This record gives sequence, C-alpha cells and structure tokens, in this order.
Amino acid sequence: MLPSELERFVVEDLGEWDDSSTLVPEAEAGANIIAKEDCIISGLAEAIEIFKYFGLTADHLFDDGEFVPAGCAVLIVRGPARSILQSERLALNFMARMSGISTITRECVLSAGGRVRIAATRKTTPGFRIYEKKAVFLGGGDTHRFNLSDAVLIKDNHIQLLGLEECLRLARSRASFTKKIEVEVESLADMLVAAKNSADIIMFDNMSASMIKEGVRQLQENDLRDRVLLEASGGITPENIEEYSRCGVDVISLGALTRNARWIDLSLEIEKAPAMSKIKI
Repeated sequence: MLPSELERFVVEDLGEWDDSSTLVPEAEAGANIIAKEDCIISGLAEAIEIFKYFGLTADHLFDDGEFVPAGCAVLIVRGPARSILQSERLALNFMARMSGISTITRECVLSAGGRVRIAATRKTTPGFRIYEKKAVFLGGGDTHRFNLSDAVLIKDNHIQLLGLEECLRLARSRASFTKKIEVEVESLADMLVAAKNSADIIMFDNMSASMIKEGVRQLQENDLRDRVLLEASGGITPENIEEYSRCGVDVISLGALTRNARWIDLSLEIEKAPAMSKIKI
C-alpha cells in the first residue's frame, strides 16, 4: 500500500479530531483480533501496515489465504492503547471485506471441483479494486482484468455499433500483439463468427449451461474448440456454479465474488489491564 493511499484511508476514518481518544489512557496495551466465524482470512498484510502506521506492533497467527476456524485469534497487536483503538476500525474493515471475498471465492472454487478457473470481474468498489482482486486471488480465484488496458474485450455495445467482424478486424489491427482479444457473445452464431475470426477468448454471456454445452459441441464439430479459451459469465452464482463448471468452458467469471461477498465477523478485543483505572488520562 502506498503511503499516500494509507494516509487517505486514515484521514477518512479519523476526521479532524477524535474526541473519544481523550477517554483512553496513555498506556501500553495489547489486543487480539478474533475471527467470530469460519473464514478464509485475508487483509492481514494491510491491517499490519495500518497498525504500523500508528506506531504499533502486529504479529499474524495465520497467513493470508489460510482457513481460520471460528473463535481463533488471527492477529496480536501491541502498543499505545489510544493508537490501538484509533486504528481498530480501519484495520477490521480491510480484513472483514477482504476475508468475505476470499471466503466466497474459495467456496466457488471448491464447488467447481477443479474443472474450471474461477475469476472475478470489474464489478468492484471504486478505489478499492486492488484489494478486492487480491482477496479473490487469496481465495484461490483468478483476478481477470484489473482495468481496460489489460485486454481487448468486445462487448454487446461494441457489436451493436460496428458489427462483430468489423470489431475483430479493428482490434487485430490496432491492439498490441501482447493483448488478448476477447468477445462477449449472446448467440451461438456470434460464437462461430468470433472463433472463425481469430478471437483469443469467447465469453458466453447470460447463457444457460445447456446452451453453452451446445456451443462447445458446435466448436468441436467445426474443429474450432482448441483455438479459443472459453469463458462463461452472467447469471452465475455460488448456487449454480457446479452446473456451469460441467458445461465445457475453461473459465467462469462471477460478479458475485465481490458484489455478494458478506463481510466476515471479526472483532478486536483489548486484553484486560488490572490497574488501568488508576492510570492518568
């Protein structure tokens, strides 16, 4: 995390003046961050950076991307009590959000049974994409494109404006040779056009698993299957991902990995200090 980025998060959370800090004694303290539920933990690296910014020491008891049973401590924090409480919410927000994404990603990876690669989309929180994509990776998923510069993706609106063949012609002539060209198709007719015109990746968009299976069959029948990478996207959820994983594609991408991820319940608990009430505030 860049120092300027970290400071932006800190300023957003602290504001101009934290009146509650005057209630906390200037004393050394310790705290544990506890996972209240089973999860794939992530955001530990970011939380440690936040605590260090506040002059605290933080030691992780698990690694990012590791399974954590409910009730386990994942991070130990030591230092000034005021600093612990000032940094608490920012650190927990990172960990809760990222762990939620990693956890749902791991669930989808396991449901797919290793048959396909599970990928994220660009449906991410503005300003927080890098952390959400990292959480997908830590959960065992693929980050897909980080931004529009990573690949050429020909979507329905491009096709509506120019036609598929013209889009592919322009993409091949103008894009760098290092970039893959992907086409989002909504019909099997467009799928065949894309495959015959040298698309690198074909994305089946909002199609049923049975329709995608038929598309894969047609590609095989036309000796085109081995030329392209196949991706399924749109309408796919953790509940139906197993069905889609069996339809013959190579990749399944889900906006649900970031859009539907539930925050993991984590808490920071200060260790009891017997003489705390006598400490001068």
